[in-house]
Amino acid sequence: MKTYNTQKEFEKEIKNGVFVSEEEINIEFNLDVKAHIRVAGNIKALDINALDINAKDINALDITAKDINALDINARNIDALDITAKDINARNIDALDITAWDIKARDIKAWNINAWNINADNITAWDIKARDIKAWNINADNITAWDIKARDIKYYAVAFAYNDIKAKSIKGTRENSKHFVLDGKITIK
Repeated sequence: MKTYNTQKEFEKEIKNGVFVSEEEINIEFNLDVKAHIRVAGNIKALDINALDINAKDINALDITAKDINALDINARNIDALDITAKDINARNIDALDITAWDIKARDIKAWNINAWNINADNITAWDIKARDIKAWNINADNITAWDIKARDIKYYAVAFAYNDIKAKSIKGTRENSKHFVLDGKITIK
């Protein structure tokens, strides 16, 4: 693992607008670069602000980027203009807030998605599969999951779960919108 202690030290490694590392990196400061970050291993950092981030695992307090691709993302806050990927595969996505203009993926697969707030103008995916989605608030066009547990769920046209939906409120914004479960029950607390 290589450790970077200063912004200047990190920027020395950027070539043609791209930072590349074949090993795990540790960033001991709040990183703010106008560059693409490509790491073969893991990234451990406090705050990351970059154009694009592509790594095996990202563990940071705050992540701000145009595009984020990772095996696992653990963060307090994730802010992205767009999260676009062929597939988003993560064992766990843990964040206080996930905010994105658009989240686009062929498949979004996660064992657990835990977030205080999930806000997106559009969440577009061929398949969104999660064992559990737990969030304080979920705002999205369409939601599909095994179980959904949240305080408030707001969606455009359709929200459904294979098992259960547990929430304080659930509301569709489109006329004739539908929310339902296949095998469980909807519990409004």
